Amino acid sequence: MLNDVLLLQKRELEKRISEPYIQRRIGHNKTNNGLIKVILGPRRAGKSFLGFHILNKTSKYGYVNFDDEQLLGVKDYNLIVDAINTVYDNPSNLLLDEIQNLDKWELFVNRLQRQGYNLIITGSNSKLLSKELATHLTGRHIPISILPFSFTEFLKIQGKELTTTELKSMCDKYIIYGGYPEPWIKNVDFKEYLSTLFNSIIYKDIVKRFNIRRVEALENLAVYLISNVAREFSYNTLAKVTSCKSVHTIEKYLGYLEESFLFFRINMFSYKLKEQLSANKKIYCIDNGYIHAKAFKLSPDYGKLYENVVAIELKRRELEGKSQVFYWKNAQQEEVDFVVKQGTKAVQLIQVCYDTTARETKDREKRALLKASKELRCTDLLILTDNYTAEEEFKWYGKNCKIKYVPVWSWLLNQGTN
Repeated sequence: MLNDVLLLQKRELEKRISEPYIQRRIGHNKTNNGLIKVILGPRRAGKSFLGFHILNKTSKYGYVNFDDEQLLGVKDYNLIVDAINTVYDNPSNLLLDEIQNLDKWELFVNRLQRQGYNLIITGSNSKLLSKELATHLTGRHIPISILPFSFTEFLKIQGKELTTTELKSMCDKYIIYGGYPEPWIKNVDFKEYLSTLFNSIIYKDIVKRFNIRRVEALENLAVYLISNVAREFSYNTLAKVTSCKSVHTIEKYLGYLEESFLFFRINMFSYKLKEQLSANKKIYCIDNGYIHAKAFKLSPDYGKLYENVVAIELKRRELEGKSQVFYWKNAQQEEVDFVVKQGTKAVQLIQVCYDTTARETKDREKRALLKASKELRCTDLLILTDNYTAEEEFKWYGKNCKIKYVPVWSWLLNQGTN
């Protein structure tokens, strides 16, 4: 039976490898070494496809997809190894897909590496990065994060050089429909595809795996969060919204939603750790397409969509180990959307201002930026706009200051080359 399951998976692998491939942004020298490649990210973001193409550069490879109910009952992992060796004729390179579905997977992977296999594993649960990897694979693995397409990856689908007007138009579509590869490449309905995927992750990766009893509370929490991206939250508020009395339960549910790569939170910037941990967080969704598909809104809130797409790109940089991202707020409730931190220093402050024609809005964003600049001693100040480009120079507390205004599409395009 196992041989038959793997044989069918082999046919799928051979078919997928022949499909067109969009080169992903994964950093240099992450695939050309003997370490275990751990590809992490949301379901359907392209982890398996990346794994296929890493495999395709090797000889004698094998593949097992553990997101297959026919493999769930297998307790003797030696039977899996025997089936791999039979179907793939004793391969030396293995891709183990959605490995988190395998009980005590980390021990199995550790044994395979000791036996000399070159391994690629994928997972749709961010906890793979923490306890299990740190405990059992210390120093023997390299994480590779794959999110839905970045703007530059999304543009590669077009297969041609675009004019500035076309780039702006494509960015408008990307900001609404997001970067999940399949709807763009296969031309399927975005709302239906992403709504189904979102629900599948809720039930398959959270409700079923963690044996959730209060399913309605989890659903209410997910819908509330996706309808309120780029906003602050407290656990007490979320408990009231979901009719869940336990703040501990809400914190646990939110953790599950983050582990499954549906949402991520950003902390308030503070040099005092206690203050940072106790302050409200801000919530963002891993892809704007989910907001289009699931948010309870009659019309798009472009300001929040712009801020969310910037948060995703900054989160991508954080996962790549380039920087950390926070938000800033003072006692007067003035706020800066993003603080980019490298090491111990804030290196850039970013505001997202969709409509710069409203003078009051523009002045408010600028005032908060300057106050944060003084407090954090950061002079790289940026306001991301819909389509406005400018530089403003002036004196602030006796110092020369400059604020750059850059369109979001241009900024996103530049991130793909950094």
